[in-house]
Amino acid sequence: MGLVLTACGGGGGSSASSGSDGLSAAAALGQKIFNDPSLSASGKMSCASCHDATLGHASPFSNAVVAGGPALDQPGTRTPPALNYLRYNTAFFFASDGTPTGGFTWDGRANSLADQAVRPFLSANEMANSNAADVIAKLAKASYAAEFKAAFGQGVFDQPQTAFDRVTYALERYQREDPDFAPFSSKFDQFTAGSVALSDAELRGLAWFNRSDKGNCAACHPSTKPANAPGALFTDFTYDSLGVPRNSEIAANADPAFYDLGLCGPSRTDLAARTDLCGLFKVPSLRNVALRKRFFHNGKFSSLEDVVRFYVQRDTNPEKWYPLDANGRAIKFNDLPPALRGNVNTTEVPYNRPLGAEPALNESEIQDLVAFLRTLSDGYKP
Repeated sequence: MGLVLTACGGGGGSSASSGSDGLSAAAALGQKIFNDPSLSASGKMSCASCHDATLGHASPFSNAVVAGGPALDQPGTRTPPALNYLRYNTAFFFASDGTPTGGFTWDGRANSLADQAVRPFLSANEMANSNAADVIAKLAKASYAAEFKAAFGQGVFDQPQTAFDRVTYALERYQREDPDFAPFSSKFDQFTAGSVALSDAELRGLAWFNRSDKGNCAACHPSTKPANAPGALFTDFTYDSLGVPRNSEIAANADPAFYDLGLCGPSRTDLAARTDLCGLFKVPSLRNVALRKRFFHNGKFSSLEDVVRFYVQRDTNPEKWYPLDANGRAIKFNDLPPALRGNVNTTEVPYNRPLGAEPALNESEIQDLVAFLRTLSDGYKP
């Protein structure tokens, strides 16, 4: 299937004619571009490489980050995010209470699916093209080049930046039009439609998920349908600082001075002065979460059960998750500089319990919650 990264965006106008799959001409081209590794410097990496359709368009790799570049030897710093259900997201903004909301990628620096598609093509550790003209020179040799010209103009390749804008536009149309990017076909969807029942464990898990004194997951991952979608999205598209442990698998973390600070940098630069936002990353949708190979922006965890355990035991039993200092005390929130560790969310349930207290969920309740999360996988057949 190639080796794709995080591309998928949009930019200009196009023909509105429909393809054989019910997609517009632009979306049909976006589908071909999404799956085309020849548009990378290596010739082996496409969007689909890191966004597998069978996994909710999340990463198929077992490692935390993916290596790109001309020789596929340049490691990234973040886990490729899942793309499903992003058509219901918005551009980045601050809500009336100051909450950062919307935006695409882990730090929200892209304001549309089109904008999100730009960076993977040009990033040195992804598809590694030098510039837009480099991408378009490759596309002009693709088997679908004539279709691209038919949709966007016979002279489109003479204007590389315009053509590149059409590339990202086509990718955006593909993600917006293809139902595979938002199928709402999980057991949970059938349950809410009244066509199937949840098991006792799944029902208990749903209760722990929603209860504000237990898992409190719904505080950031609402299980109710919003106004702009046909079903629950299991994200409010906001940002949070969870104090996820540092991941030594990420090559950049070998430098003790390197920190990925999310909203305030280093990848995003416009909020660098907002030190109160350092360490905040996008709240992802939990749809298809049980299919993911790695979790959180840095891919620190590879087990869904451990993710839930971390949430409820982070503060009650930090020694399970963080390295210890010379006195045997856990170095909490060690993926942030000490001066910024106060940004981590420690006030909401389940993070508000003191050291040594009983976690908000016991092991049996954790298993119930995981059973419920597995009902969010698309493609359920009774």
